[in-house]
Amino acid sequence: MNDKYTLEGQKPVLCNDLMKWAKWYETADRVVAKTQINDEVEVSTVFLGLDHSFGKGDPLVFETMIFGGNLDQEQDRYSTWEQAEQGHKHLVEKANTVNETPDQNTD
Repeated sequence: MNDKYTLEGQKPVLCNDLMKWAKWYETADRVVAKTQINDEVEVSTVFLGLDHSFGKGDPLVFETMIFGGNLDQEQDRYSTWEQAEQGHKHLVEKANTVNETPDQNTD
């Protein structure tokens, strides 16, 4: 089973040549989106280049992960760039909600 993919524009393309894939991977811009929530929390969405579905369903080649805060290491994976963009927005909203600083003005 081949699990390596490159990107052509925003479209994942199966790559059967390990050396071609490795050369592409070394210099590819794989970032879909990054959002800094606060000083401690960041949400990052990238193209993985490897299928993380492990043969169960559509290839999962994009990942969004939260770094830091109460949701540290929470992640979701996707098959398309568009799904990854939507998933990024969703986890940014979730991270913003969970990591809100309580209002100190309770007069």
